[in-house]
This record gives sequence, C-alpha cells and structure tokens, in this order.
Amino acid sequence: MRVYLPATIGMLRKLVTEGKLHPVGGTGFALTPALRESYVSGSTEELEYAALADAARASLRLLADDEKELSRRVVIAADADEVTIRPDLDAAVVKVAGPVVLADVAAVHVDASEAEEAVRSAAAVIDAADLGDPDAEFALGDAEDHELAWYAPQELPFLLELL
Repeated sequence: MRVYLPATIGMLRKLVTEGKLHPVGGTGFALTPALRESYVSGSTEELEYAALADAARASLRLLADDEKELSRRVVIAADADEVTIRPDLDAAVVKVAGPVVLADVAAVHVDASEAEEAVRSAAAVIDAADLGDPDAEFALGDAEDHELAWYAPQELPFLLELL
C-alpha cells in the first residue's frame, strides 16, 4: 500500500544516512476505504492527494515539537506491506509496522524555501486551528497554499546538501 509519512528535514537526513526510518508512532496516511467513503467523488489520484495533504498537516505537528528543525513540511511517499488501517483515528490514518527502508520510497515531497515563514506560523498554531480558532485556521491555510515540491529518492542527497 502506498503510504504518506509525515516527516521533517532531520528525519529525511536520517533516512538517507541510515537507509531506513521509523515513522513517528508508526503513523502514516493512505487512500483507505474510509477515506474513499468520506468523499462524494474523486479519482484515485485526487484521494491520494488528500492523504498526502493530511500527512503534510501532520508534519506541522512534528515541526511544532522541535524549534531547531528547518520549517519545511516533509512527506515521504513509500510502499509498505505491513499496514493497519485505523479509521478510529481518522479516515486516512494507517499504522505502519517497522521501519520504512529507502528502497521502498517512491518520492519525497518538501516545501520550498519561500514557504518557511508560513510553515513556521502554522506549526505554532496547529492545535488551535484544529480547535476552530479562525486566526489559526488562516495561518494554516497560508501554509497549505504552498505546494510541496516533488523529489525522486535518488535526488535526496543533493536536496539535503543544498539545505
């Protein structure tokens, strides 16, 4: 199953250096039956994008917990065999057993530098946005207006060298 794993630049560096990464809490996002049911319509590609967007939002939580981390959302798209669907947590949430190895990574999505200010602001208020604070939701929307750039796994060492 294709899973979208929220990450940070530091986690991405670890993936490249060690060749594997343990998703935080084993949490990922995917096109699950519950996610498909939650949309009236949409192609597979559109619904996978929704799962990726959920992972990008979860990446903000990781950034909120680490002020030293570079303020860029990171989502790792990988193929995983041992996945447990968790609709009790949210429509797209899955739990991934064990580490994800670099060989199973299909792509990595990362914010460009121009998104950093918006991402930093959104990470600071992500919990308030979830609770319906309109100002926090606005800050979150500013970050989500930035599209994530796509990188092939073989490009990761070069990307990390440039950061």
